[in-house]
Amino acid sequence: MAVLIDELVRLKKLPKIKANELKEKIKTSDKREEEVILANNIVPEDFLFALKSKKLNIPLERVYPEDISLKILELIPEDSARYYEMIALAEKGEIVKVGMVYPDNSKAKEALEFLARQSDFSYEIILITLSNFTVLLRKYKSLRKEVSAALGELEVEEPKKIRKEEIKKMAETAPISKIVSVMLRHAVDGGASDVHIEPIGDKLRIRYRTLGRLYSSLSLPIKVHPAVVARVKILAKLKIDETRIPQDGRFSLKMGAKDIDFRVSTFPTSSGEKVVIRILDPEKGLRDFKKLGLVGKNLEAMKEAIAKPYGMILATGPTGSGKSTTLYALLRILNKEEVNVITLEDPIEYHLEGVNQSQVKPEIGYTFAKGLRHIMRQDPDIIMVGEIRDEETASLAVHSALTGHLVLSTLHTNDALGVIPRLVDMGVQNFLIPSCLNIALAQRLVRVLCPDCKKKIKASEGALKIIDEELKDVPEKIRKEIKIPSPLYICEPQGCKKCNHTGFTDQIGIFEVLLMTPELGQLISKTLSVTEIRKEARRQGRTTMRQDGVLKVLEGITTIEEVLRVTK
Repeated sequence: MAVLIDELVRLKKLPKIKANELKEKIKTSDKREEEVILANNIVPEDFLFALKSKKLNIPLERVYPEDISLKILELIPEDSARYYEMIALAEKGEIVKVGMVYPDNSKAKEALEFLARQSDFSYEIILITLSNFTVLLRKYKSLRKEVSAALGELEVEEPKKIRKEEIKKMAETAPISKIVSVMLRHAVDGGASDVHIEPIGDKLRIRYRTLGRLYSSLSLPIKVHPAVVARVKILAKLKIDETRIPQDGRFSLKMGAKDIDFRVSTFPTSSGEKVVIRILDPEKGLRDFKKLGLVGKNLEAMKEAIAKPYGMILATGPTGSGKSTTLYALLRILNKEEVNVITLEDPIEYHLEGVNQSQVKPEIGYTFAKGLRHIMRQDPDIIMVGEIRDEETASLAVHSALTGHLVLSTLHTNDALGVIPRLVDMGVQNFLIPSCLNIALAQRLVRVLCPDCKKKIKASEGALKIIDEELKDVPEKIRKEIKIPSPLYICEPQGCKKCNHTGFTDQIGIFEVLLMTPELGQLISKTLSVTEIRKEARRQGRTTMRQDGVLKVLEGITTIEEVLRVTK
């Protein structure tokens, strides 16, 4: 019986004609009702399973891999779990909580009864979604299997009994090396940007940052913490016995056909050292303008700015907004045989052939400001400074731009307009700004919808209101080019195997660009009124980050929720 299909018809989520087509598909195929509904993008998975939960009177839960102990997981063998789509999750007293995708499947229930008798446990069933089951079974378990196999080969004393001289020896053993190697491989394969290794109570938590968000992936016994941290330190050539202060380092590994750089940061906490490993994949970090999200008028403005032989190009935004990636994209275009390109970075993220890259070291007095003074003796044409942090660096960067050099750098401001008062706050006289600043660019990152499973839906009243409010303030030239159909359809995430059931596959920038013009220059020389500057910026056709985001929503690149999340 197609119970869920009938319920969707009742809720007016599915036309009767389409419902009859789906029922025929179920009859003529070996697919279940839920699979057919999801394959046809009728409703989101969460909605469907919430409906199923009410019908079966079984609670629906989302379970995270790190919450499952290996001992509990093994109560249901992998073959049985895969075939019947059920998995042991947790133990509540003497009751084992079992997650099932199809608790109404009589064969699955019979199999669970048999396993419960065989292993002598009682159980309680909860409902889990197909995508949740896939994550628990395929992604998490493969990692746990490899790591647990390595742990089985390892004999480790409790942390308090380990002597410092033994940590290095332990870190170089095959099991620990394998644990770290597997951890890094899964991070790279899963498209993670960072790996967090954190001692939490009686466990060592491993989290991956994917598409800007942290997800727990694994829990290890706390007793392996010193050896795992020591192994990472050995790879990064850091001091193993120094645990009192933070340390920074890096290393490279060949993963498949790619050379991947890893940047390591250790940090002392009350529970022990925390380690964060930044994954620097050149294929992801070195992008062209289109992949960055710079298009249309914003792209034209940027091309105009970098065509000038001197001046400043400033990218602004919070940490993790993609500023460095944008600067690297500019460097790749500017890096030519006939020019001398020098960078000051903290740290160097990607190595660019033909570019003279230098890492500052404040602990020995080699700061951005000191580096800039020495760069001027190196006959530079183009200079990239990782960040303008203080008055001295700002003064030197402005001087460099005024004396015939193209200077690229970053600032921390909320938007592009904020660059001008920020420079003044750092001691730059306002009459110098028009002469030295070519362009200011503010950006944020939003997640990109999976092209294989995104679904077009009719825009809700709330979404229409936001879109209308933003587009009415878009410059007239751009507004004329926008064609909004009625009714308006936008896209929402669904989830499939290609995007690991997240609905998103990548990140892209939304931008706000302020190009220096003679009119804007005259205004800045006279007044620092942000209101007046904003009026002039709008006159020159500037779009805000939120407006740029809305335009990407209309193109089906991202969602309105993503744009609102980063432009509050």
